[in-house]
Amino acid sequence: MTGTTQEEVPEERLWVLHVDESSTTQGNVAGIVITSPQGEDMEFAIKFDFKASKNEVEYETLVLGMRIAQDAGTLHLLAYSNSQLIVKQVSGEYEAKEESV
Repeated sequence: MTGTTQEEVPEERLWVLHVDESSTTQGNVAGIVITSPQGEDMEFAIKFDFKASKNEVEYETLVLGMRIAQDAGTLHLLAYSNSQLIVKQVSGEYEAKEESV
């Protein structure tokens, strides 16, 4: 995956990643949808078996989605998340204050 902007990547080479998380009484779950340039969707549902905050789950989901997309042969990926904090951290606009213990 490269650091080019969406405007620089031809549409026929751009993959799209959507991630979302949800907390339930039974734990944290997340969804990943990766759309190929041809419009084919790969959908994944994940249940996390560890205790984590909403932001940690959203971040782990984004990283997992990026890894799946890379394994699928993605060179250019546009990622969407409903977590402003995660988006700004990944884009470099925010810095994490400290690592979780």
